[in-house]
Amino acid sequence: MLPVLADSVRLADDGVHILDRRDYPFSREWVRCRTVEEVAAAIEEMVTQSSGPYFATLWAMVLAAREAAAVDPAAARTELDRAGARLMATRRTNNHLRKAVHAVLCAVDSVGSVTGDELVAAALAGARAGDERYRARSRALGEYTAELLPERGSVLTHCWADLYLVEVVLAAQRTGKRLAFVCTETRPYLQGARLTADTLAELGVDTTLITDGMGAAILASGDVHTLITAGDRVTMDGHVVNKVGTLGLAIAAHTFDVPFHAMVQAPDRQAPTAADVPFEDRPGDEVLHTLGRRTASDRVRGRYLAFDITPPRFVTSVVTDRGAFHPEKLADYYADDHAGEEQDQ
Repeated sequence: MLPVLADSVRLADDGVHILDRRDYPFSREWVRCRTVEEVAAAIEEMVTQSSGPYFATLWAMVLAAREAAAVDPAAARTELDRAGARLMATRRTNNHLRKAVHAVLCAVDSVGSVTGDELVAAALAGARAGDERYRARSRALGEYTAELLPERGSVLTHCWADLYLVEVVLAAQRTGKRLAFVCTETRPYLQGARLTADTLAELGVDTTLITDGMGAAILASGDVHTLITAGDRVTMDGHVVNKVGTLGLAIAAHTFDVPFHAMVQAPDRQAPTAADVPFEDRPGDEVLHTLGRRTASDRVRGRYLAFDITPPRFVTSVVTDRGAFHPEKLADYYADDHAGEEQDQ
């Protein structure tokens, strides 16, 4: 069975229900979002993270269709565009939200000028297709990544790679590989400590938690054989944009001859270089708190760089749903025109 966090955003008649990851696994509280704006606020406030905003955006677009069902087709389409723009602005660095909006809008446009129940049905079909496509591509990505891991060994990971990591573990287990995982705690929200570690343990994996500052020492010790992380976005020239801390781990892995595999469903053709990636600006106040409690005095100022950029020279491979690529060969992902069309969604 899939772990709890693999199904943490759900559409219901009364809105979108989101499992609050800010206090998971200590509590399992669901936040009900009745409108697009409430979903957007939940994403911004970190109620859901990693792939959660993608699924929340899919179902929020269905809420938008429900809200627009009573107006004429042209006005309804305008309302959907407005909802999509609001949702995409919530977490700008990860381009999956753009794909979620595109999946729903394409489904709506494919049935022509419709309103009422037909509009809602089209939006729902697009959201379901987007859900299925993301999960299928994550499974493929997990299988390709598992192939790169040793039969026996220890894997270091950073932050919460969500379905990517879940599918890696499941694929490794299917082929009989016996792997142990080491997780960084991942300040300031402790996604590694709360989400990654708990989910790996739920999957029956030998799991060890370390502080963020231990990564280089662990890589130097020889106790870890591979570093894998997700990539919030990977540019066409091979730069990996991910949770801050990834760069330091990648440099240490490179120094101590530990391979680093960055996982992403596809490189982003709309980001030829790292300069083309919009970076989310999160409040420095967030690093002054841990699980709701302030950990620095009021005389201290915080700064939060939520993401960093790892240059391709520190990346062994970028693993996608079409296989592993050298970071300087990512254009080969789009050798098939159909793959390129899908990535633009």
